[in-house]
Amino acid sequence: MSILDKLFGKKKEEKSGVANASTLAVLPEQIYESASLELQDIIAPSALKIDSKSINLGDKIARTFFIISYPRFLTDNWFSPIINLDKVFDISIFVHPIDTSQVLRQFQKKVAEVQSQISVRETKGMVRDPMLDTAYQDLEGLRDSLIQAQEKMFDVGIYITIYANNDLELFKLENEIKSMLESKLIYIKPALFQQEEAFKSVIPINDDLLNIHQKLNSEPLSSVFPFISFDLTSDKGILYGINRHNSSLVIFDRFSLESYNSVCFAKSGAGKSYATKLEILRSLMFDIDVMVIDPEREYEFLSEAVGGRYFNISLSSDHHMNPFDLPIPREDETAEDVLRSNIINLVGLFRLMLGGLTPEEDSMVDRAISETYAIKDITPESDFSNIEPPLLSDFEMVLSGMDGSDSVVQRLAKYTKGSWSTFLNRPSNVDINKKFVVFSVRDMEDELKPVAMYIIMHYIWNTIRKNLKKRLLVIDEAWWMMKSEDTASFLYSMAKRGRKYYLGLSTITHDAADFMKSPYGVPIITNSSIQLLLKQSPTTIDILQKTFNLTDEEKYLLLESGLGEGIFFAGLKHVAIKTIASYTEDQIITSDPSQILLNRKAKEEQETAEMETAGK
Repeated sequence: MSILDKLFGKKKEEKSGVANASTLAVLPEQIYESASLELQDIIAPSALKIDSKSINLGDKIARTFFIISYPRFLTDNWFSPIINLDKVFDISIFVHPIDTSQVLRQFQKKVAEVQSQISVRETKGMVRDPMLDTAYQDLEGLRDSLIQAQEKMFDVGIYITIYANNDLELFKLENEIKSMLESKLIYIKPALFQQEEAFKSVIPINDDLLNIHQKLNSEPLSSVFPFISFDLTSDKGILYGINRHNSSLVIFDRFSLESYNSVCFAKSGAGKSYATKLEILRSLMFDIDVMVIDPEREYEFLSEAVGGRYFNISLSSDHHMNPFDLPIPREDETAEDVLRSNIINLVGLFRLMLGGLTPEEDSMVDRAISETYAIKDITPESDFSNIEPPLLSDFEMVLSGMDGSDSVVQRLAKYTKGSWSTFLNRPSNVDINKKFVVFSVRDMEDELKPVAMYIIMHYIWNTIRKNLKKRLLVIDEAWWMMKSEDTASFLYSMAKRGRKYYLGLSTITHDAADFMKSPYGVPIITNSSIQLLLKQSPTTIDILQKTFNLTDEEKYLLLESGLGEGIFFAGLKHVAIKTIASYTEDQIITSDPSQILLNRKAKEEQETAEMETAGK
């Protein structure tokens, strides 16, 4: 009874047979209950119209199909392209077991019929029918498997409901699904004049109202279920982690791809440095030289553990790099090419150091660099193995002798005089002839960090060009490089040209928004064959979803991932990954402050014990 019936109910007088209207007493809870919404009131469409071939569900059109025919053989994973189609649709698979004894009785009759047809054709002297022979063999083989309990028979109904905004969109989606299935000799039909029953069969209420089935035995039925996932397991390479979907190993060799570069995006504390250090540790075992630009001094212990070199670059540091250094030309290069390339890079450096240059100043600086090399007798014809490169003070001297250079000289003075001169105006004394080298810029002033990172990259680039060797360059917190157009441009140039010198560039950052703001952000990503996305923050996930063309499921996976979990892209494949390290590896690469303190304490105790033992 509705609330209105309760309020203005009609009471029938049985004795007189006259119906008299009377007002009934209604309790407040009855009013509340009658006005409450049920679940079906919320999820049900506002309107419903059933046609012969479709159903109008409010603002959507739905059409349901059923599979009517299968080929003789079904391959594994045949249904996966439909499941992975980036469209809105529903699929229901109904599996009804059939009693084996009943099937065997039917098979006996069918085998007799087929055998009789074959005998009749032989008696008449007709040509043998391959289809009848194949059918007879299949029936006999299946019957043997059923008798031996190796197979079972099932009535299988597969129904697909597609949705669209209009008839044209529905037609295109229907043809797309039909084409994909018919290419595998699987045919579907719409449920004509049965769309209501078909739709009810697809929605998750477990009712097979359509009741259109095909008989399948166990083996082809198993191929229907799309329980599959991509594997990224190759014969060579390093272990990046575990596939979260099937627990297979993600083993890959970045140097087997068309580009050796990689990018890694993750929020702070998501495990990006941990995953990077793990890759470095495992790469060193494969005779790969590794160089790291470390803005936060996170790689010091790793460098110590593997016997590498660690350089702390700061204003008070004893380590210096002269930006005017020149690499020795390779066999396929000329001295002129090396000199020209270095001059171009130096112009970019001065543009960064001096806060930008006007076109006139840019031309002046370019000319001054060439003259600075000239006063040291360095020309395109020189032997760069027996030269003494100029210093920044030499460049200042040359520049001060040019007309209109006062502004540039004034801005350059802070790098040649005072506390900042110790950083740049010194000959190089850094030797990176080691398997693992780390440059830390943590103690460098924030204002000078982009300059320092540019100079370090320039120095590394000159070293890389000397000889051809498999190398990996890791740039942590790369958003520092993207803050300036010149540093970002130089980073992109290395990403683009690194393959020629057998160099893989690893770019790591937590600030995806700042990275993407740069005009070089997306080109660096497109020049990277490997991408690692770990746990993301809600503020940046939309940017990454658009950049990497992520599905909504992949988006939510990144938002809900745990430490060291994410998505690993390699070429055209990608898998959900979890980074896993051994106990020894974890002790070396951990970024957990509490664990680091424990390791330091244990090391101090060990050193104290060794000193006491030596004293005795």
